[in-house]
Amino acid sequence: MNKKKIVVFGGSGFLGSYVVDELLDRGHEVAVFDRNPSPYLGDRGRMIPGDILDFDQVRQAVDSYEVIYNFAGQADLNQSIHRPVDTVNLNVMGNMYILEACRQSGVERFVFASSAYVFSSKGAFYGTSKKCSEMIIQQYSEQFGLQYTLIRYGSVYGSRADSTNRIYRIIRQALVEGKITFAGDGSEEREYIHGRDAATLSADILDARFANQNVMLTGVERFSYRELLEILTEMMGGKLKTEFLNQDYKGHYVLTPYSFSPQMGVKLVNNPCLDFGQGMLECIEHVFNELRFEQEEKGGEPFTSPLFDPGPDGVIIKGNNE
Repeated sequence: MNKKKIVVFGGSGFLGSYVVDELLDRGHEVAVFDRNPSPYLGDRGRMIPGDILDFDQVRQAVDSYEVIYNFAGQADLNQSIHRPVDTVNLNVMGNMYILEACRQSGVERFVFASSAYVFSSKGAFYGTSKKCSEMIIQQYSEQFGLQYTLIRYGSVYGSRADSTNRIYRIIRQALVEGKITFAGDGSEEREYIHGRDAATLSADILDARFANQNVMLTGVERFSYRELLEILTEMMGGKLKTEFLNQDYKGHYVLTPYSFSPQMGVKLVNNPCLDFGQGMLECIEHVFNELRFEQEEKGGEPFTSPLFDPGPDGVIIKGNNE
């Protein structure tokens, strides 16, 4: 594959940063456009500080580049319920500014980070914003000939996640409180894919056969939340307590995001892929170290978890040593 000049909007964030790494590893010339400096970029790529709602900044960033990825915007479904105006501004108008800059600059391909929620009647304002943006992208293709690829991500996890990611929030609550409180009844199912596997496939779609295509990108490992929490409980020494509130899991689907939609797409899976258990252990270690660092920054007592004991050779999981 020919090496490309690529800008990744939102490339400092969770999923975007994994994609930036993969693109750089494949020899592409990559720039990251983001409000926040990337902690992962180093000197391998160019950092462009900016706001997607500032069209002049967006236009200047896109100029002379061949491929544009857009991961920027509001990524938290729960926050979108409480911040509908911000969600639409960032996810629809921000994306529109990037599209218009692509049109004016003659960009070869626009790659949009969409969501499995475009298939669903669920998803709150987050899902609606992704559906709207997909329709606008397709109109840009029809009217102006802009090539695109829509990547509809499922449940992505990884050690670079933050509080907008459900698995991150579950692990953090477990380490801090020794328990997990879940709004639903535990029957809700998801197909999980690690950020590194998602990044591999996100770079693969630069192949010409994925031009003007809709791609569904999920993992090969499917678990209910009850099963997920049982896995975490075993990993954390059997001490983790879980509570299911049996409430309406507002805005989220239970078993499938699919409801009738005329916009079909192909599904990609990464094989071989990172084992889910190994990926979860990596996430637990990352969140534990993050909590420990936060406590050190406050200058207080070292961080302790109800699930772990400090030992001479490092952290010992309670329950494995009883």
